[in-house]
Amino acid sequence: MTLAKPSLSIPPLENGDRLTRTEFEQRYQAMPHIRKAELIEGVTYMASPVRFRSHGEPHAHLVGWLGTYQAFTPGVILGIEPTVRLDPDNEPQPDAVLMIPGRQASIDADDCISGAPELVVEIAASSAAIDLHDKKRAYRRNGVREYIVWRTLEGQLDWFRWQADEYIIVMPEEGIVRSQVFPGLWLAVEALLAGEMATVLSVLQAGLGTIEHQEFAHGLVEG
Repeated sequence: MTLAKPSLSIPPLENGDRLTRTEFEQRYQAMPHIRKAELIEGVTYMASPVRFRSHGEPHAHLVGWLGTYQAFTPGVILGIEPTVRLDPDNEPQPDAVLMIPGRQASIDADDCISGAPELVVEIAASSAAIDLHDKKRAYRRNGVREYIVWRTLEGQLDWFRWQADEYIIVMPEEGIVRSQVFPGLWLAVEALLAGEMATVLSVLQAGLGTIEHQEFAHGLVEG
């Protein structure tokens, strides 16, 4: 007699699975060995190995830039690859988020983010990545105010700003993009792409020294 194999109470998470957010979370939590998985427009995406020059190093540079800003801006928090519950069909793990808790997004009792962080950053290999297609649409629809995508293999950085329910590309002025959501968050784009972090941080320090940043930071503390 052949014994039937017992069925798994929770099926494993697989690339391409079409799931509800509840199903996705159940399967993800049951597989703690998986480092990163995302639900984008109802489809499961699981991370490939992380390459150094095309992802790991650019990620570190952006985190260094954002971390410096956060250190001088009390009331703003920075997260690296946090789980973000955007809507019933989308639960990404962005490479970085910058947010003001309680404004657009909050931290749930189980320590995940619910809602749309003000700023989301993704590292993408090229313009063919989901970061510039399905994921971008999900971020726009949920009201992420600013969205940065660094296309490392193409040597390009796209900074999108949410305006009238659409994303517009923000062009650098004198080589610098200035955040509207986070005053003083200035990015020397070409310096970042060239790996010149001393210049990137020097330009950021100039932004942190503006009256706009001081008033913004003061308002967060007082508020």
